[in-house]
Amino acid sequence: MVKENIQELNFASVIGDRFGRYSKYIIQERALPDIRDGLKPVQRRILYAMYMDRNTASNPYRKSAKTVGNVIGNYHPHGDSSVYEAMVRMSQDWKLRETLIDMHGNNGSMDGDPAAAMRYTEARLSPIADELLRDIQHETVEHLLNFDDTLEEPTVLPARFPNLLVNGATGISAGYATEIPPHNLGEVIDAVVYMLTHKRYRLDDIIKLIPAPDFPTGAIIQGADQIRKAYETGQGKIVVRSLTEIEDLKGNKQQIVVTELPFDVNKAKLIQRLDDIRIQKKIEGISEVRDESDRNGVRVVIELKREVNAEGILQYLLKNTELQVNYHFNMVAIHNRRPEVVGLLQMLEAYIDHQKEVITKRTKHMLTTDKKRLHIVEGLIRVVSILDEVIAVIRNSDNKADAKRNLEREFDFSEVQSESIVNLQLYRLTNTDIEALQNEKLELNERIMMYQNILNNEDILKKVLANELKDIKKRFASPRRTIVQAKVEEIVVETSIVIPEEQVYVSVTNEGYIKRTSVRSFSASDTTDLGSRDLDYPIFVKEMSTHDAIVLITNKGNYIHLPVHELPDIRWKDMGMHISTNYHLEDGEQLIAAFKSVMEPDKLKPEANPTLVLTSRNGKIKQTTLSQFTTYRSYKTKTMMAMKLQDKADELVSVNLAKVDHDYQVVVITKKSYGVRYELSEVAISGTKAQGVVAINLKDDDQVVASLLIDKAVERPQLLALTQRANIKRFDVEIISQVNNRSSRGHLLLKELKTNPHRFIQVLALQKGNIPVVILGDTGKTLEIKAMDIAITDRLSNGSAIQELETLGKVVGMYPARLKMLDEE
Repeated sequence: MVKENIQELNFASVIGDRFGRYSKYIIQERALPDIRDGLKPVQRRILYAMYMDRNTASNPYRKSAKTVGNVIGNYHPHGDSSVYEAMVRMSQDWKLRETLIDMHGNNGSMDGDPAAAMRYTEARLSPIADELLRDIQHETVEHLLNFDDTLEEPTVLPARFPNLLVNGATGISAGYATEIPPHNLGEVIDAVVYMLTHKRYRLDDIIKLIPAPDFPTGAIIQGADQIRKAYETGQGKIVVRSLTEIEDLKGNKQQIVVTELPFDVNKAKLIQRLDDIRIQKKIEGISEVRDESDRNGVRVVIELKREVNAEGILQYLLKNTELQVNYHFNMVAIHNRRPEVVGLLQMLEAYIDHQKEVITKRTKHMLTTDKKRLHIVEGLIRVVSILDEVIAVIRNSDNKADAKRNLEREFDFSEVQSESIVNLQLYRLTNTDIEALQNEKLELNERIMMYQNILNNEDILKKVLANELKDIKKRFASPRRTIVQAKVEEIVVETSIVIPEEQVYVSVTNEGYIKRTSVRSFSASDTTDLGSRDLDYPIFVKEMSTHDAIVLITNKGNYIHLPVHELPDIRWKDMGMHISTNYHLEDGEQLIAAFKSVMEPDKLKPEANPTLVLTSRNGKIKQTTLSQFTTYRSYKTKTMMAMKLQDKADELVSVNLAKVDHDYQVVVITKKSYGVRYELSEVAISGTKAQGVVAINLKDDDQVVASLLIDKAVERPQLLALTQRANIKRFDVEIISQVNNRSSRGHLLLKELKTNPHRFIQVLALQKGNIPVVILGDTGKTLEIKAMDIAITDRLSNGSAIQELETLGKVVGMYPARLKMLDEE
């Protein structure tokens, strides 16, 4: 078996080598533009093929299929569709600021419609495309052999105007992508001329001349600071907004008219999106969406219903559709055969260097040509003075070659001159032609001197370049289409525009089920029959607007801010959605409190801002204004910190709302029945990420079971406490001595027993009179009692035993059965 051609190679290195070669090809030869002429290889080959086929602006149109065939057969051996698509794009005036191909026939549309097949369309170079190829015949750019070594093709075009900036570029290659916006031809040329005529210039000087991109579709650019960043670094983001106008109609109606769209936005998809918003009634007030665009320009009409907020609807549409988009600069181009992220100055300097090289090569080529012609003209002029001798020598020669040798030997003519003499037609020896030769000699001498000046003096070269650019500007420049605004206008969407206002009932249960219920469903149901699981009970029931929001707080010190309109709409008798459906909760994390959010917190005065008082099991307490519990970016899936807990074992045991214009005292009670009472003002107001201060001086094996707010305006406030031995105790708050130091241990509220002592598991504040209380047992049974039926006791009493223990089993907690009371809070 022959093994000479078998190599053992590492698979990873082979893959790396092959992909590296592929990536290099994709980057340099397909997807990224050259910084000098702003063209990708396929675009350059299309233009060059049309130029070589004399399919220029001054000649008739030719079938696109013929051009595509020439390109594929001679320069670009790829699929015909990719070549034709590139050709079509160069003809679309909504894609390029200055189109490079003039196409007859259907070349697509802003609606994303494809162009007609290449057998139907005709094309030729546009007049400005001729400027990209001008002087290519003067050996101004390097040429290489094509793919089959039969022809030569240019590696770059002379590009007599800055095409990369004027028409921009977009493309994705291996590891690189580019997004260069189009600019105004006149502004770019002014910037180049400024750089040619000033030895020193700064980016700020150039930005005054090129303030922003100039998109072919017009529209409005916002964000001057981001434009400067993009021009400096090559990367940045600007806001592009449609040009809109609100027009008045009969019958107190209005319509929003869009006349210019952001660059590269598909008009048909935009209109479909606008109509979907109307059909799905994501906002109220749109009656019809029409496309009234014609050959005169874009006109998208959004007709509104009577007496609606047109400006508010426009703000919503700007935020939720492509009427406003973000354009991201990523100016990557091939510079010195390598992809680079380039800024504005680097792009212009690279173009100027290219043009200096083009003019230098052109001048050298024309100098050589004119010197050759001058040499011939001088020989022809000399012939006139010795015409008879020359004729005699030619007549006596055997043939053309012998005549040339004789002329060179007899009269010292060069080989080039002798060739011209023997080829000279006799009519050229008239006086008229002799004068023409003498005039040509003068012109040639002048041109040669001019060429030498250009080559020997860079200032003259720069002046030539500047004048040629000014000529192009004069012939092709057009006014700016895109409006530039310095600041990004913030989009403010009023809630009333997006969501129809409706009164609903919002309920939250202890086990974490949330929902909203229509007033109709609530009114038609037994209000005590809230759909919930066994032993579950409501911790929040309130009539709210769909424009409101709720704040949910968990025992792990986190909160969730939820708009009411995003809550699931579920009947009163049905169970709500569990909070864990959308949120990843920690182990053992559950809801402990819910509150109506403060709307528009920025407009609240400090004295009108209620606070939440949060207390942890390890004895920390803090007070935070409700307005700080605001929405956040990931509110639909993640929680946000409400209070920093000491460790994972710690958790919140209570969260109480302190209303404005109320005077409160704080009562903190521990498991071992220590109680302390002090003014709420002792607790400083802090942020959501604060840990808080000491609420009570805990023993090592003790913990807080309740933290209550007592309104000092309530007459004889009382507490109801439950122990693990199923004793229930009602007592006056006054038996807990008020202290000035919140970090004291306080006093015992139960008599300590030697065996199996009583321990508090829950304490409720009785500030609403004789409220019903539900006792929960581990058997799944409940017992409802009236608070005032429990005898009031002194401080060290252990209360009275619950008689129905056989049914309840072991008591696990209690809660107030008062939906109406919850609604009032």
